[in-house]
Amino acid sequence: MFRFANPEYLYALLLIPALMIFYWYSRSQRRKALAKFGQKEILSVLMPNASSARPAIKFIVLLLALASAIIAIARPQFGSQLKTVKREGIELIIALDVSNSMLAEDIQPSRLEASKRAISQLVDKLSDDKIGLIVFAGEAYTQLPITSDYVSAKLFLNSINTQIVPTQGTAIGAAIDLGAKSFTPNFAGSKVLIVITDGENHEDDAAGAATKAAEQGIIVDAIGMGLPKGALIPDFSNGQKGYKKDSKGNTIVTKLDEPMLQKIAQTGKGIYIRANNTQIGLNTLFNEVNKMKKTEMESQIYADYDEKFQYFIALCLFLIFLDFIILERKNKYLKNLKLFGDRK
Repeated sequence: MFRFANPEYLYALLLIPALMIFYWYSRSQRRKALAKFGQKEILSVLMPNASSARPAIKFIVLLLALASAIIAIARPQFGSQLKTVKREGIELIIALDVSNSMLAEDIQPSRLEASKRAISQLVDKLSDDKIGLIVFAGEAYTQLPITSDYVSAKLFLNSINTQIVPTQGTAIGAAIDLGAKSFTPNFAGSKVLIVITDGENHEDDAAGAATKAAEQGIIVDAIGMGLPKGALIPDFSNGQKGYKKDSKGNTIVTKLDEPMLQKIAQTGKGIYIRANNTQIGLNTLFNEVNKMKKTEMESQIYADYDEKFQYFIALCLFLIFLDFIILERKNKYLKNLKLFGDRK
């Protein structure tokens, strides 16, 4: 597998067509300047060793040297081979609530941002387990299929916000159903689904969905984001901070529905944890995850990438040397060989 370790440097290749245009323009101006001194035939007699082709060849050689240097800086690499790596772990899917109520700031800096930070810290602790991400509001969507690529997991996590789903609401049951379908088929190890939400379920039977998941051998844990006293939902739609209101103009207060989440965890044979400003609870769940049955899993990954930039460095140096030995004027001893197509 081929890749560039620093592909952003390839943008420098745009210099080459710009330099070609500049060179063509300068050559055109030079020809016009020479034409003022006399006819081409007369000038060729006065300057018998002048070459029209050699400067162009030197310029092309320098352009190739520049291109080689840029490619070398971008660090071309090849994966030596595809390896099958055996690991022992579980499969873990996190269903994250991205409804507007998760913007409430009773958990600092907000329910959603605190959840994302906790998930990121959990991913840092994983080693041989697989993880997947689901986001939900009025509907549920797969953000990241089950994978052992923790780097991708954190990248997808960073992109999550309340605008990522088109329909607002809180359909916890739909998220649990989607999560249950997202585990690897025929996986014999432990399967854990962690639902992170404020519990304000308005759409479906979340407890029933948790019961069905448990019947499939999936443990459903729940983390309650928010405080029982509730909080206002920030609204920045007018260009400044306000708070969301209902259809009657009353300011909305979002409260943690703890009984709902406790019931989900109970029917899903998992654990319920209420988050606060000190801890979210994922560390506690991670400790429980480590106690679960680990199953050997196979993952195919590319071996360490081999650096190939040295070949382009060598080519660059060779081209610079070639440019050095090619003179702009004709060699009086070799000019009759017409190596560069010069005309008399």
